Amino acid sequence: MARAITWWFIGAGACLLMLELLFRLIPVSTSTETAYYTDPLILSYPPHHRWTTSTGWDLRNAQTLQANNLGYVASRDFARDAQAVALIGDSYVEASMLAAPDRPGAQLERALGTRPVYAMGSPGTALLDYAERIRFAHEQLGVRDIVILMERGDVRQSLCGSGNVHGPCLDSKTLLPRTETLAPAGVAKRLLRQSALAQYLFSQLKFSPQRLWRQAFAPSHPSGTAVSGAVLAAPTEPNQGHARALATVDAVTQAFLERVKPHVAGRLVIVMDADRRALYAGQARADPERERFMQLARAGGVIVVDAEPLVRAHLAKSPLKLDVGPQDGHLNALGVGLIMRAAADALRSP
Repeated sequence: MARAITWWFIGAGACLLMLELLFRLIPVSTSTETAYYTDPLILSYPPHHRWTTSTGWDLRNAQTLQANNLGYVASRDFARDAQAVALIGDSYVEASMLAAPDRPGAQLERALGTRPVYAMGSPGTALLDYAERIRFAHEQLGVRDIVILMERGDVRQSLCGSGNVHGPCLDSKTLLPRTETLAPAGVAKRLLRQSALAQYLFSQLKFSPQRLWRQAFAPSHPSGTAVSGAVLAAPTEPNQGHARALATVDAVTQAFLERVKPHVAGRLVIVMDADRRALYAGQARADPERERFMQLARAGGVIVVDAEPLVRAHLAKSPLKLDVGPQDGHLNALGVGLIMRAAADALRSP
C-alpha cells in the first residue's frame, strides 16, 4: 500500500512538472509584480519589468509588455517636461491587449503631433486613484495638461471595498474619505507568481479556491424557509436607491475636483466612454449618474468629451464595432483612435 501511494505521488509530481514546462512554452500571463514603488498611494510595476499578458483560457491577444522607468506600460520613459501631456486611466489606458502603436498613449501622441504623451494607465483603479496620478505628474514631472480616459464605472468604483481602489476612496456608507491600500503579497502568493501553471489557473481561468469553498459548503435552505437568526434587510425603494447613487456621484466628484485643483496648471480633459453595447443595439438608455458626473465636472472647469455622439456618428456610417471582442469590452484600435483624436482636439481648442 505504501509503495502504491509513493508511486502515485511520483506520478502526480511528474504530471505537474510536465504541465509546468508546457505552460512555460505558451503565452500564459506572467507575474506583473505590482507594488507601491514610486509613491505610497500609486500602484505600479517595477521599473523596466517585462512580462506577458493574454486573455481567457485560449490565450487571446497575447502581448509582451515592458514597464518604463516609472513602472507604466508606455512607449517612452518619463522625464520632467512641461510640454508633456499625462494620459491617465485604468486598463483602458494601459490597453495591454492591443499592439503598442494602437494603444491610447501612442494614438494621442500621433494626434497631437509635437507633444510627448505620458501614458499612466493602471488596471483596476478608479477616479480618486487618477487624482493621485495627476498629483504625481504635476509634482514630479512638471506636467500641466491632463487627459483622463474614463469608463462609466470609475465614479462608483471609487467607493472603498469596490475592488478597484489602490489608495484614496470614500466610505461606502458615510461617503467620508478613507485610504485603502493593497497589502504586500505573502510568501505563498510570491511563489505561485513564478509558476506558469498557477498563473494559468488564477489569471486565465480565474480559478478561486475561496469561491469554490463557499459553493461547496454553502448552507442550503428549503424555498420559503426563513434562515434562523438572520435579519433580512428591507428592500430599498427605487427613489431611495436613485438618490443614494446621485449622492455618491456628488461626493466622489467633489472629492476628485478638490484633490486635483492644486495640480492642474493647464487643461484637464475627461473623455467619458459611452454605453457602447446599448448603442450597438440601437437603444437609448438613460444614465443619470453619468450625466450628473459630466455636469458637475464641467461646472468645475473640466473639459468633458462625451464619447456617445462620437460612437453614434461612427455607427451611422460604419458597421464596425469599437470593442476588442465579444468577451472584451475594452476599446479596440479603431475606437481608441476615435476618442484620442477628440481628446487632442479638446486640448487644442481655444
